[in-house]
Amino acid sequence: MHTANFCVECGERLARTGWRARIRRNSCDDCARRMGTFALVRPLIVIALIAAGAFALGKYLRPAPPPLVVERAANSPLSDLPVNLNELAPTEKRKGANASTRNSLTASSDDDAVYICGARTKKGTPCHRRVHTAGERCYQHKGMPAILPLEKLIIKPGNSSR
Repeated sequence: MHTANFCVECGERLARTGWRARIRRNSCDDCARRMGTFALVRPLIVIALIAAGAFALGKYLRPAPPPLVVERAANSPLSDLPVNLNELAPTEKRKGANASTRNSLTASSDDDAVYICGARTKKGTPCHRRVHTAGERCYQHKGMPAILPLEKLIIKPGNSSR
């Protein structure tokens, strides 16, 4: 590493020996006392101000984030019309229906058929995840064929597996 032989401020010859020559600045003892400790900190302050200015300028010039766009698939069963929350509320709560009508509503949903995926798993056994319709596969086995016939993919009502 190169060290200066002359003072940067006054031009006086520097006569330093040993390890202090590498630590001290490029000025003599008199100039170092006259400039004080601020001379050592000045370059750090300038660098910090430049960095803060660059950060502020970057924040100011950053473009606004794009708006959030939620896209659906073309074959989505959802409607493009706005949702009316009053229609989604259960009718028995609005009309004050009694408990017998509620029980009949739940009983009719129990009679609906439930299907399983039926695709081959890594173990070689059929998948037992429930799906909405026959011939449909779960999220993990989309596009795979079933290894069971269609009759065995139906879970009968009252038959509680899992």
